[in-house]
Amino acid sequence: MSHCPFCKKKIAMSKAFCSRSCKENYFQLIAIQIPKLFMKRIYLFCDENEREQEILEFASRHHWRLDLLRTKIHNEAVRMGYIDEPAESSK
Repeated sequence: MSHCPFCKKKIAMSKAFCSRSCKENYFQLIAIQIPKLFMKRIYLFCDENEREQEILEFASRHHWRLDLLRTKIHNEAVRMGYIDEPAESSK
């Protein structure tokens, strides 16, 4: 048995992803690039409300799904040391 790279479900060895949506989400998550200066701005200079507004504008500007962008931002913030805890629901 193998595992889906996006949702970690067990799948047959002959398949790469468990569903078409997992495949699309996986490649969209890889395509999302977040500049370090954007991360610095939202975590050092913005409060919680301003940060949420900046993320919404960033998602609409680049036509990215908001849930995937939030996951990517959270993972990058953990990696860069802006926050300590890993995402409990990151896929």
